[in-house]
Amino acid sequence: IDLLALVLHPMYSALWYQRRVHGVKDKSKKINGGATFKTSKGAPQVLLKLVEQAGGCDATMKEAIEKDVTELGKRGIRAIAVAKTDEQGVWRMMGLLTFLDPPRPDTKNTVMLSRENGVAVKMITGDHLLIALETSRVLDMGGLIKTGEGLPLLDPKTKAKPDNLSRDYGDLFLAADGFAQTYPEHKYLIVEGLREQGYRVGMTGDGVNDSPALKRADVGIAVYGATDAAKAAADIVLTEPGLSTIVDGILISRRIWCRVRSFLTYRIAATLQLLCFFFISVFAYRPNEYMPKGWRTDPEFMDTKEWPPFFHMPVLMLMLITLLNDGTLITIGYDIAVAPKTPPRWNMPFLFSMAFVQSFVAMISSVFLLHVLLHSWDEGSLLRLVGLGGISYGKITSSVYLKVSVSDFLTLFSARAGGDWFFMVKPAPILLCGAMVALSCSTCCAMFWPKSYPDHIQTEGLVESPPYMLEVFVWCWSLLWWFAEDAAKVFCRWIVHKYNIFHINNTGEMELTDAAKKLQVELQKGLENPSGGHH
Repeated sequence: IDLLALVLHPMYSALWYQRRVHGVKDKSKKINGGATFKTSKGAPQVLLKLVEQAGGCDATMKEAIEKDVTELGKRGIRAIAVAKTDEQGVWRMMGLLTFLDPPRPDTKNTVMLSRENGVAVKMITGDHLLIALETSRVLDMGGLIKTGEGLPLLDPKTKAKPDNLSRDYGDLFLAADGFAQTYPEHKYLIVEGLREQGYRVGMTGDGVNDSPALKRADVGIAVYGATDAAKAAADIVLTEPGLSTIVDGILISRRIWCRVRSFLTYRIAATLQLLCFFFISVFAYRPNEYMPKGWRTDPEFMDTKEWPPFFHMPVLMLMLITLLNDGTLITIGYDIAVAPKTPPRWNMPFLFSMAFVQSFVAMISSVFLLHVLLHSWDEGSLLRLVGLGGISYGKITSSVYLKVSVSDFLTLFSARAGGDWFFMVKPAPILLCGAMVALSCSTCCAMFWPKSYPDHIQTEGLVESPPYMLEVFVWCWSLLWWFAEDAAKVFCRWIVHKYNIFHINNTGEMELTDAAKKLQVELQKGLENPSGGHH
């Protein structure tokens, strides 16, 4: 093939930009005597088939072209074939346009980081197999590259995907590290086949031929300099060269997922704690039955009214819990979160179970505290042993308010740590400030609440009358039970992971089936002679 003659060809510039078959007429009449002829440019194997079918080349020329493409591919040099019709309308091969299109400098590191974070990376390209093998070697992506031969195609008439796509081709999609000499519909069907197997698929591309796959992928990413069609089909458009931004996006999204998970776990646990506690306390305890006998004449008994027949709290206190705790909870959006090394997946049964464990411990501690407070007038009670016996009903109300408010917010620090102990995951300073504001305000409200009867419920600050230091007792009680709550969380998560309850150990990473592993062996054997071109 005379490459120099091609470069000097007067239609060289036109041939370079033609992507489809077009009619060309040379008004200078230097080519074909001014007669109209057709030109085409594309992948060597595609144009070689076109020329061969038209009778424009013999076996010798075909062998020479394949040899040149093979030798170029071994050196990582890409080639585009150019053909034109002669006076008889027969397609003739004009030559090869060669060029280098190496991966971007950050691509290899991007592939490595993606794999370290549990993302399987596969290459789908229309380039020759040898080019794909060389690119795969440079990027350390694995050498199991499958050509487009044998891959599924859309129905020629209905354009529908094949029935049982994932069943018939899913193992092949998993086994191969990449695909070469593919058509746009191959890319689309590979993405669809992986999605049918339950995987979340991301796709990068820049050309019109990538648009169908970009549109079908869960996350379509149009790289810098992509065509308008690719940008319109993609979910994300990169505005700067390079692919490292993709890894940054993966890690940022996972950290956001961790924050959402922390919030949901806390929100469920806090809600269950409040609802279950008040439900049990209303039906299980009748405060007027815990009043000391002869309370009307007992000089130590400070209350002048009989305690209510059932336990309940003023609505204002419940509103304060919601305002202070939930209001400052906004800071969790800026919390420090560690991105997991594997693709996270929502496991709602597991999330509800862990939230229930935390809420159950917090609820039990609140019920026990109410029990201890109501028995404060009994001889030998816990509060009398610590010198805090004989408290008014107003202080019981304030103590329970303080306990619920404190344990409610402490649950957040346990929930945000996931399966680790709360002290193993450092919180953001803004979250600590929010916690300090909420807990300080709750403590001050409980300590200095004026003696009053909101909603006809006796309420009194903890420092308004003796015994004093009751707020310290409530805080110590809350902290001790918080440690127990965190220990129960860690233990339950350990049990869940050990026995794979709720399929918790099933990550979003790609897992090869036995059939896919066998296909990998076959692909490896087929690639021992890559110059054949078909595998």
